[in-house]
Amino acid sequence: QQRDKLKQYQKRISLNLERERALARQLLKEGKKEKAMLLLKKKRYQEQLLDKTENQISNLERMVQDIEFTQIEMKVIEGLKIGNECLNKMHQVMSIEEVERIIGETQDAVEYQRQIDEILAGGLTEEDEDAILEELNTITQEQMELPEVPSEPLPEQIPEASPVKNRPKPELVAAS
Repeated sequence: QQRDKLKQYQKRISLNLERERALARQLLKEGKKEKAMLLLKKKRYQEQLLDKTENQISNLERMVQDIEFTQIEMKVIEGLKIGNECLNKMHQVMSIEEVERIIGETQDAVEYQRQIDEILAGGLTEEDEDAILEELNTITQEQMELPEVPSEPLPEQIPEASPVKNRPKPELVAAS
């Protein structure tokens, strides 16, 4: 608001300056040099006022920008404050010991799952492989019992194979 009032004041002074300059010219034409000098002094003073108002407007604009920036900073600080409160509440809910316990349990569960995966995938240790081979040898030894050999002599003559009967081939008939 103050900035707007100063700008209105500047306009008013600018209009006065133009009017007084024109009046000073007219007074000089009329030969009233002293009155023209007085008007020019007044005009000079108003120009200085105009410069001061310009500086004040600049100061006000800078101040407005500083206030706006400070408001933004306040919002950032408020956001940080809320964030810190949330973090503190979360830290109260879960302690470091609790996090370490959960991580330990997770690692144990991962290790247990890895062992299950190895068993299901057939990943056996060397000891398991050796035990399996030994068991296989034992089973094959048990099954290696040979059948008894017949004590009768083999027949000398091999009986002739019976002739294969020729069957007539079926005829193919076209479908109608």
